[in-house]
Amino acid sequence: MHIDELLRELVAKEGSDIHLKVGEPPVFRIHGKLVRTQLPAVTTTEEFLFPILDEERRQRFSKNMELDLSYEIEGVSRFRVNCFRQRGQMGAVLRAIPVKIKTIDELMLPAITKDICLRPRGLVLVTGPTGSGKSTTLAAMVDHINRNRRCNIITIEDPIEFVHQDNKSAINQREIEIDTHSFAAALKHVMRQNPDVILVGEMRDLETIALAITAAETGHLVFATLHTTDAPQTIDRVIDVFPPEQQNQIRMQLSVTLQAVVSQTLLKRIDVEGRVAAFEVMVATPAIRTLVREGKTHQIYSDIQSGREHGMISLDQYLIGLLKKRWISYDDALVKASNPREFEQLASRHLQIPPQSRPSR
Repeated sequence: MHIDELLRELVAKEGSDIHLKVGEPPVFRIHGKLVRTQLPAVTTTEEFLFPILDEERRQRFSKNMELDLSYEIEGVSRFRVNCFRQRGQMGAVLRAIPVKIKTIDELMLPAITKDICLRPRGLVLVTGPTGSGKSTTLAAMVDHINRNRRCNIITIEDPIEFVHQDNKSAINQREIEIDTHSFAAALKHVMRQNPDVILVGEMRDLETIALAITAAETGHLVFATLHTTDAPQTIDRVIDVFPPEQQNQIRMQLSVTLQAVVSQTLLKRIDVEGRVAAFEVMVATPAIRTLVREGKTHQIYSDIQSGREHGMISLDQYLIGLLKKRWISYDDALVKASNPREFEQLASRHLQIPPQSRPSR
C-alpha cells in the first residue's frame, strides 16, 4: 500500500494524523481520538516513507535519527511529516494540513485578532499545547495581513505547512534545513531582507527568543509560537529562558515590544462531529506593560478578566460562552479551565448550575 492511499483515506475520514509503528496497523487520529485501522500491521515503516524521501533526506535521517518535512498530494492536502526511531525501528507521524487557508472569520477567532494583525510593530505570541491549532491560527492571521496590507512577509518554518500566495503582500517562506540552517540563523540575516512582518515557527531556544524580541524592538511585527497555556505562563517562560542577570533587561524589552498573547486549546463538540477552539486573549495595555516590567505577571489574569473593552477575554470566560451555545460539555470545560474553582463560580452565575447538580469531576 502506497503512503498516498493511506493519506487519502485519512483526509476522507476527516482525520488529522496518521501514526505509523512497526508491528501495529496504521492508527488515525479523528476528531481528537485515536482510531486503529483494520489494515495489516506495518512490517517496515521504510516501505511507506522512503518513496517520499530523496537521498539527501534519507542520509539526514540516518545521521540525526529525526526528520521533519512537508509532503503534498495535489488536490488532496499537504502533510507535515515527522520521522523518528523507536526501539531500533523507524516510526512516523503525518499530520494533514488543509490546502485552503481558512480566514479569521471561518475559524471564529476572537475579533481582536484582526486588529492585532494590522499593528505596525511588536511581538505577538500564539500559544497552546501541541495539536491545539496554533499553526492554523497563525496561517489565518498571516492571510489576513496578506489580504489587507502591502508589506513584505517572511516566514521561518520547520517545515513549511500552509502555503501562501502573494496577494497585497509579498510572502517569502523559508524552511529549516532546506532554505536556512536554523531559526536563529534565519533571524540573524532577516533584517537585510527588508521585512515588515516576520513569522517564527517556534521559539525553541534563548538565541531565537532574543533575536525575535530584538526584531520586534526594531520596528517589525513578529509572530511566534510557544507551548504554554496562558499569557502569564507565556511571559514567565520567555523571561526564565534567560540567565538571572539578564532577566530585568528582558522584562523591560518585553514590556515595550509585546503586543498580544493568544492562547488556545481544542475541545470536543457535543452538537456536531468535530472540535472547537477556546481562546484566551491578552492585549498589552499600559497596565499590563507595567506588570510585565515589574515582574508581577501573577496579577495579569485579573486584568484579562476585566479587559473586555480592549478585546481581552480569559479562557474561562470563553468556555462559558461555548457552554451557553451548547457546543461543549461541562466536564470537558472544567478540565480545560485555567482556574477550576473560579470557573465553577462563573458557571453558577451565568448558567445557573447549582453545585450539588454539577457533573462529578
